[in-house]
Amino acid sequence: MPLPVTALYAALLALVGVTLQQLVGRERLRAGVPLGDGGDPRLLAAMRRQANFVEQVPIALLLLGIVELNGASATWLHALGATLLVSRVVHPFGLDAADMRRLPRLLGALGTLLMVLAAAATALWQVL
Repeated sequence: MPLPVTALYAALLALVGVTLQQLVGRERLRAGVPLGDGGDPRLLAAMRRQANFVEQVPIALLLLGIVELNGASATWLHALGATLLVSRVVHPFGLDAADMRRLPRLLGALGTLLMVLAAAATALWQVL
């Protein structure tokens, strides 16, 4: 069974992930650090931006796909997917080596958390 909504958000999020990966590479070149963070705060922040994305997005996409397979409406799926996408785009702007208490970080983390909780609740509701 095709998963067109999940495919859309997976593709868009892949572009976000590749962008974050490239930004880490750029910081590595600037800092001359091939492995680890070398104690460089800008490189560490770039690495955390990418790592946080990798930590959060797979389970969110998995849940989105499960909910889609189980017959959720396209409107609900797009609400979940758009929340995840916007949250993951906003979040990296809040990760700064000098100040980690920034609004974009909070909004991105909270949006991702709410999307995962809503998708998990939907999946549970669908099977119970």
